[in-house]
Amino acid sequence: MKVIIVGGGIGGLAAAIGLRRAGHHVTIFERSSFLHEIGAAINICPNAYRVLSHWGFNVDLARTVTARQSMVAHGSSLKPVTQVDCSKCGEAYGAPWLLVHRVDLHSELRRLATSEEGPGLPVEIVLNSKVVGYDPLEGSVTLADGSVCGADLVVAADGVHTSAMHHVNGHATRPVSTGSAVFRFLLSKEDLPNDPTLEAHFGDGVMRVMAAEGVRRLVWYPCANNTVLNFVGIHPNDHMSDHEQESWDRSATVNDVLAQYHDFHPSILKIIRKATNIKRWPLLYREPVPSWSRDRLVLIGDAAHPMLPHQGQGGGQAIEDAGALSVIFTRLPAKPTADDIRDRLAVFERVRIKRASVMQIFSNAGQDQAWKIREDAQQYMPEGVDVPSSPLEFMEYNFSYDVLKDSREQLAAFLEKS
Repeated sequence: MKVIIVGGGIGGLAAAIGLRRAGHHVTIFERSSFLHEIGAAINICPNAYRVLSHWGFNVDLARTVTARQSMVAHGSSLKPVTQVDCSKCGEAYGAPWLLVHRVDLHSELRRLATSEEGPGLPVEIVLNSKVVGYDPLEGSVTLADGSVCGADLVVAADGVHTSAMHHVNGHATRPVSTGSAVFRFLLSKEDLPNDPTLEAHFGDGVMRVMAAEGVRRLVWYPCANNTVLNFVGIHPNDHMSDHEQESWDRSATVNDVLAQYHDFHPSILKIIRKATNIKRWPLLYREPVPSWSRDRLVLIGDAAHPMLPHQGQGGGQAIEDAGALSVIFTRLPAKPTADDIRDRLAVFERVRIKRASVMQIFSNAGQDQAWKIREDAQQYMPEGVDVPSSPLEFMEYNFSYDVLKDSREQLAAFLEKS
């Protein structure tokens, strides 16, 4: 069948790879003039890497780092609170936990989507193509130049501000301020202070969370073959008037960061003082939505389930979406009807909505703060399964899920009834 994907980010490219491998003709419409990813680093946890591995993802080309340890410590004293050995993730979950720069991840996904090698036809990517309208019933999109393009299936992977949400649920999901904001910056290991007392903070494959009272946390981990460190600083939002203005490209200064973590250990302050090109944005929460699809249109990734950074699952859930599509849209009739598409999207929603919704709620709190989200999350948990209560339990629940297996089982059950 013919597929249009709107958006060439991580979710859009992953969906393109999966649907290409399922034998479909895939075109991506990307609004920018150059297909690239912005931002810092990202977690590819075992639940997501299991999908990428199935597609031939090359960890060397993506310059990934395998997570070896995750630890939470007090920011002021550096006294450990929890430590989790991540080096056995590959054995425990059948896939490692990877840390990767977004640019490197995006480049490898683009290679898998567009290469002449591999199953299916290479994905066509059309740049400078802003989609301004959707027609779910017809399976078409309208571009800014007025042209209309149709397909059997339209996948909206164009982020949190997608207009496709209006067609599915009648309105956009309202952003709600969490009262927190986040700093992000990268540091090359070569730029770190030349201080032997700091070496213990930068072990290869170690994710560190320095926590203080309230919401304040400073998280960092390596990427790009252990040559770059990615820092995320969660802190109270002192600019509440900004809460309606979502921007991922707002600048901040070193003094802004130091003001939030002034009581942290002197060794941490030394590191912060080296920061450059700091970005800051408010953390806004959106509730899960009841449906992701209508007729021939489906939402994935941030368009369907935007997440806060606490669980490191935003990109991973978009990849799970793509993995589900790649399985559920196999064994189709030669010329699928509108009813065929709707039926398969119903299967997709059975696989994905509860899983992604609970991850969306989990992402409102750190893995040591389960009490904050337990009541809201329980309604989306599998029957008889309780919300995790510790970092180790969260890892077990998040990482052990196999979206490809779940999708195969749900598809088989659907076909048996058909």
